Amino acid sequence: MNSTHPHPAQQAQDARFAVIGNPVSHSRSPAIHQLFATQTGIALRYERIQAPVDQFEQVMNDFFSQGGCGLNVTVPFKQQAWQLAQANLSPRARQAQAVNTLWMQDGALHGCNTDGVGLVRDLHRLGVTCNAARILVIGAGGAARGALGPLLETGCTELRIVNRTPERAAELAAGWEEFARTCSVRLSAGGLPQAQSTRGWDLVINASASSLGESAPAVPDSLYATGAWAYDMMYGASPTPFIEQARKDGAQYVADGLGMLVAQAAQSFMIWHGVKPDIEPVIRTIRHALNASLQNHAAS
Repeated sequence: MNSTHPHPAQQAQDARFAVIGNPVSHSRSPAIHQLFATQTGIALRYERIQAPVDQFEQVMNDFFSQGGCGLNVTVPFKQQAWQLAQANLSPRARQAQAVNTLWMQDGALHGCNTDGVGLVRDLHRLGVTCNAARILVIGAGGAARGALGPLLETGCTELRIVNRTPERAAELAAGWEEFARTCSVRLSAGGLPQAQSTRGWDLVINASASSLGESAPAVPDSLYATGAWAYDMMYGASPTPFIEQARKDGAQYVADGLGMLVAQAAQSFMIWHGVKPDIEPVIRTIRHALNASLQNHAAS
């Protein structure tokens, strides 16, 4: 699908890109895109932009009017970005109702969502078996929206969405009922107390922002089936609170979202430049940098 996109930055020298969010100071996206650029021989500048929560549209417009080529969108602006790019959305973004990749083409704003593709690509890289799996997704915001379509297409048999506000989970699930039926997936939703299942889950994905707040989601115990995975879309130098919670609750395998971040960034990079970079060396480099930062912090 993305091969049909033009690549406006392909010929530009030191074309300008950025990640926009609030907060955004923690983002590793600049380092990731610079590593991609070095790997592929493309000249670019990539920065962080922290937009006030009520000024996303203005900051975005200023970026593009000043010659910016592409934006990665993170918390809490993905649904607003989707609304602003309504006229030119990729099928994935239209389906997800959330956008994490923006660019200008022929003077018009375009949007795509690479989150779900990045997640599934990382799960595959890790060796997670989604076919015939029972999957629990915690959270119903932009991250969950982006992930649902690709997750439903993996061949899983059941997917439940739970959220602190049950109504948001139910609303999200309702929008995917028809698609889930076409994928032969049993889809359900509820509040955090409804996370429990008598058979346990094969894969539990934390798509909530709980780890940003340095706390684990308030889900019940006994979530995991034998041999289950726990995956946090957030990442850090130390295990996230969700990963620590999952280990205590019996998850056999755990992973944070660094691989997803790099994989979704690679998809954005391909949209903008027409080149798909190799994610493996970039994941290793960023992980090494995270570990080094943790050691330096401990030493000080």
